[in-house]
Amino acid sequence: MHHLSSPSLMLRRFCCLATPSFSSSAAVFSTSASTLTPPSARKKKLVFLGSPSVSASVLETLLDASSASDSLFEVAAIVTQPPSGRDRGRKVLPSPVAQHALDRGFPADLIFTPVKASEEAFLSDFSALEPELCITAAYGNILPTKFLKIPSLGTVNIHPSLLPLYRGAAPVQRALQDGVKETGVSLAFTVRALDAGPIIAHEKMEIDDHIKAPELLDLLFARGSKLLLQELPSIFDGSASTKAEAQDDSKATLAPKISHEESWLSFDEEASTLHNKVRAFAGWPGTRARILVIDEKSDKCSELELKVITSRVYHGNDVQSSEDDEVTFRKGSLIIPCGQHTALEILEVQLPGKKVVNAAAFWNGLRGQKLKKLRL
Repeated sequence: MHHLSSPSLMLRRFCCLATPSFSSSAAVFSTSASTLTPPSARKKKLVFLGSPSVSASVLETLLDASSASDSLFEVAAIVTQPPSGRDRGRKVLPSPVAQHALDRGFPADLIFTPVKASEEAFLSDFSALEPELCITAAYGNILPTKFLKIPSLGTVNIHPSLLPLYRGAAPVQRALQDGVKETGVSLAFTVRALDAGPIIAHEKMEIDDHIKAPELLDLLFARGSKLLLQELPSIFDGSASTKAEAQDDSKATLAPKISHEESWLSFDEEASTLHNKVRAFAGWPGTRARILVIDEKSDKCSELELKVITSRVYHGNDVQSSEDDEVTFRKGSLIIPCGQHTALEILEVQLPGKKVVNAAAFWNGLRGQKLKKLRL
């Protein structure tokens, strides 16, 4: 049995808790058992790498599939981001993947949380597991060549785009920002170059112009999980590496990480561009706008920062010129004039430190004050 003894690599959140009970057949890799069991009958050792809640849904699918009597694999270990301060109190919490694994009774000492996947102590313990296949789904760390050489069958990534389109950290968000009508999910072998490995399989999906990034992420990773289960037999028998198709690098587009500074809306842009940004940045970092509140009774003005939660493009025939800065309210929506004689309907907003409210509730709270858009 290999002893994973490096305490710094164990899930630090659980150093003072007893390890949950777990079937020894799933957690212990006995040398004598390996000798007695024909290689073809032994379950393959699969290691899962992921961090956010969408990754936890993929892990759930893999754990369920691995528990079937005729399963070809077992989840031998999990690699995820270290615990971090995620809530408002900055309490240090395990990643959603780590928490889900522990809730399922997965051994805490088989959940690795290296700050970087290149740490020598981590690579040593990871290698000692003798993993045959790694599956990544929004893990969030770069995998070095030393890591990629360890699993005998390679590393396969579930990537929520139709590769080679939208390689990078934010494929779903950048696709929505571009207003695409079709996207999808790809299974691809991981190579050192970013999201550039051979594609095993992909599945396309048509999307409407209202879906937001969190919902689309969930859908694509759910489809990706099913696609992975379909392809695992071919990955295990080696035929997937033969049939996998090289990507056409000349058609590659990039999906760089989103920054908080990108969240501001500029109403000089067209309404469709702003609406797509609202959908793309939903969840994090959100989209923000500056509005001027005018009290005509007291002749006072104040600047208001709004988070725009839900929007759509206004299709009325009475669109004001973008030079007209007045924000109006019609049929439950705030109407803001934008560039190229377009207008944006805002259906839900959020004030700093407040709950999300619909546009009608926000408008009623103004008590007759007027609104004007502010230019960035």
